[in-house]
Amino acid sequence: MIDIIALRRDLHEHPELGFTEFRTATKVVQMLTELGYRVTYGKDAIDDTSRRGLPNPEVLEDAYQRAIDEGADPAIVQQMRGGFTAVVAELHGEQEGPTTAFRFDMDALPIRESKSDKHIPQAGQFRSSHEGIMHACAHDGHTAIGLALAERLSNRKFAGKIRLLFQPAEEGVRGAYAMVEKGMLEQVDRLFCIHLGTGVPSGHVRGASAGFLATTKLEAHFTGVSSHAGATPEEGRNALLGASTALLNIHALPRFSTADTRINVGILEGGTGANIIPEHARMVIETRSTTEETNRELERRVRQIIEHSAAMHELSSTVEVIGGAVPIHCDMELAELAVQQSEGIAGFTHAEAISDGASLGSEDASYMIRRVQEQGGKATYMIIGSELPAPHHHPEFDIDEAVLAPAVELLERLARTLYKDITTTKERLSLTYRLRR
Repeated sequence: MIDIIALRRDLHEHPELGFTEFRTATKVVQMLTELGYRVTYGKDAIDDTSRRGLPNPEVLEDAYQRAIDEGADPAIVQQMRGGFTAVVAELHGEQEGPTTAFRFDMDALPIRESKSDKHIPQAGQFRSSHEGIMHACAHDGHTAIGLALAERLSNRKFAGKIRLLFQPAEEGVRGAYAMVEKGMLEQVDRLFCIHLGTGVPSGHVRGASAGFLATTKLEAHFTGVSSHAGATPEEGRNALLGASTALLNIHALPRFSTADTRINVGILEGGTGANIIPEHARMVIETRSTTEETNRELERRVRQIIEHSAAMHELSSTVEVIGGAVPIHCDMELAELAVQQSEGIAGFTHAEAISDGASLGSEDASYMIRRVQEQGGKATYMIIGSELPAPHHHPEFDIDEAVLAPAVELLERLARTLYKDITTTKERLSLTYRLRR
């Protein structure tokens, strides 16, 4: 039987960034295969050209080699080389029925984890062993929940088919879109996505979440001409100056009356020396809005600013989408089902179908949810509450491990909601027959 806390701590100690989850994904494949699932992974589970914000080849290869050094099965991880770290597993139940899917994200964040004695992973000796990388958003807990759920359902006492989606690169909203494009959400009738924490206290369940924003993450490159900044400045074309012009104008974009908006230039870098006209500059930008249409308009204006800022300084420019998400609209039928099924589970004290509060973040599970709904299925994004010693994406982030087991039980109940206990039914029919005689 899986020790869910020990599993979560192992994953926490070995965090991996998006598209480099080689050790994590290999462990997922091994455990699911042993449980009897039909497992799809590597290039069969994610579309190559639809991956967004893929790390450079050197980063991917270093992470690949590290995973092997840490015990990843070479035969399995070889199929993931190059950043193909998605895993999808399926299992048929004892009875006919719909396809029910559950999504779990696996990646960590580029954050240096706290070494404070009050930080439980430090005190418990499961702090990140990969310096500068940390599970600071509970994805280690999500993956552990997914694997424990897989074990519970391996007896096949459910109706229809179970599909478990282990997604890479949620951070930066990069990985889900490519799994959708590969067809991993086709013919799904019900989809449940979960997240631990997010400001919801331990013991609380929210069957649906509101307020996720549409977003686009863009990476822009400006290319000019280097020259001596003192001797021949007129011969140069300053890429960093063009990028700075774009930055100021991007942040000067007006607010919209049609929807709430957010915009940010999070990275601006370029140049090699004080006496050299910078030949190259790189900028990373995000747009967000409560509506997809307004977000598209924001993106259009950002692209226009980049193009014109480059032209103003006689530079060339390129823009690439490195992440994205759309708003989430949950199906209340599934949200209410989650509330009903949470009743009587030890550890849960309160449940509600939806929160009035707005997230103001973004989630690329939105692409999965939208694809299921486009096919006539239903989907929801649930929150399992967890007390947090520090906010998400903080060096002292940690979860309340006591919520892991109740979360697994809730998802198990949701998976079995359409299952009819044939044995019990037969016994009742037999008793009725005897009484009638």
